[in-house]
Amino acid sequence: MTQRVNKAAVAAAFGRAATTYDSHAQLQRASGTLLAARLEGREISSVLDAGCGTGWYSRVWREKGCHVTALDLSPAMLNHAAQQDSAHRYLEGDIETINLPDNYADLAWSNLAVQWCSDLRRGLSELYRVTRPGGCVAFTTLAENSLSELHTAWQAVDERPHANQFLAVERIQNACAGWRFSLQIHEISQTYDSVLAAMHSLKGIGATHLHDGRKASLMTRQQLQKLSFAWPQKEGKFPLTWQLVCGVIERD
Repeated sequence: MTQRVNKAAVAAAFGRAATTYDSHAQLQRASGTLLAARLEGREISSVLDAGCGTGWYSRVWREKGCHVTALDLSPAMLNHAAQQDSAHRYLEGDIETINLPDNYADLAWSNLAVQWCSDLRRGLSELYRVTRPGGCVAFTTLAENSLSELHTAWQAVDERPHANQFLAVERIQNACAGWRFSLQIHEISQTYDSVLAAMHSLKGIGATHLHDGRKASLMTRQQLQKLSFAWPQKEGKFPLTWQLVCGVIERD
């Protein structure tokens, strides 16, 4: 359940993406919609949005009448959320060490953020801790079959990893062991007109190669050409496929 994650690199990458994030965040909208559907009918008055990003879903919960605390690792993302008046309170911090008291909120909501935890169990445990009994933790994350097209294409260029590696679904299940939980698995595919457009989309949401703290380097024209030839295409388009896990943990 652990993986090497350079948190400073994560915060910096998402900080750089703060102004472009919302225009590229179709995956985040889709995943949040799927997760919110699992919470229909619940009475929720207070929400911790853990990994709030630009505050899109903080605003959604605030507009529903909830008291919202927005938490993010990136100061730039928090600043953007504050400029949009997304929440009632803003807190810079790490999901794995949340500086909030026990039983803080009815709902700990985390949309596509816990995949950047070094220890998923620790991150989920913190979300569980700050949730009130009778509430729940609701999260989405990415699993290992994500970005298969990108991995396949890069194998034609060199043998080094160039994309993030995510946990297997079984390991995500293991991270929830001992709690009352349910997981749903979804496959979401996005298509682009070119490899460059696909790569720009990843950069636009800050999802560049962050695991192991790899530093980005400029892609050469030759590399781009090889990627284009090796990328599995569909009807002349370049897909990016994500394996999405939607989880709900009941707080006992």
